[in-house]
Parts: sequence; structure tokens; C-alpha cells
Amino acid sequence: MRLFSTVLRKDEDGKTYLVTPVEKVGIRVEDAPFLAVEMSETERDGNKLLTFRTNVGDVVEAGPDHALRFVVHGENHELKPYLHVRGRLEALVSRAVMYDLVEQGETVEIDGVEMFAVRSGRAIFPVMPAAELDRLSK
Repeated sequence: MRLFSTVLRKDEDGKTYLVTPVEKVGIRVEDAPFLAVEMSETERDGNKLLTFRTNVGDVVEAGPDHALRFVVHGENHELKPYLHVRGRLEALVSRAVMYDLVEQGETVEIDGVEMFAVRSGRAIFPVMPAAELDRLSK
């Protein structure tokens, strides 16, 4: 019996595909193909390291190779964090994990602007300007 593996891939055209050795099928992804469902904090070489587990079992350490990005979305200014998993694929950080992630935040100066940001693996990931955070939290 021969088993074929199926790979999820996002190509340069911005579309997501399921790819097997014999076919490539386009699929629709509404937001992100994965969900980050767990986060842990450790330390490596004196630096904080945030490690995430996705709903499909991927374990990803946020850092220079696996960036966090933050989007403020909708009328309610909902914060949506995303984690680069592999290739062009990202995981949306679940709401419960997002609250833990935001607790890791601090105010740092980036290019002369006070930013609320998260550190992991020697990288700094800006969330939003600190002044905007203050405005949204009132």
C-alpha cells in the first residue's frame, strides 16, 4: 500500500492549495489556515522565547524566522495576532492565547515612536503605537 502526503501551501498568487503528488486543488481560507491554541514562555540565551502550538500540532518559536504580526480589525478595533508558521502560511492566535500574549507586551521605542510591543527570540514585534493603545483602553 502506498501512502501519499498532502501538503497545505500558499503560493505567490496569494491562493491556498492542497497539494498531493498527483494534483493541486485550490481551497478557500477565510482568515488563516491554522489556529495557535497554546503558548508557553521560556528563556534561551538570556532572551524571552514564546513558543506556540497550533491546532494541527505544529510547534513554532516566535522570533526572526517566525514573526508575529498584529492587525486591528473592524469597527470594534479587535486585535488579531498572527504567527508565521511556514512558507506563506500563518496561524491566527486564538482569543484566549491572545490575552496571554498581550500580557507579555511592553512599551519600547521603535524609530522614535513609543510602541506597545512583544519580544521573543531576540526579535521585537510592534503591536501598535502606545498612544493608540491608551486611547483604545479608555
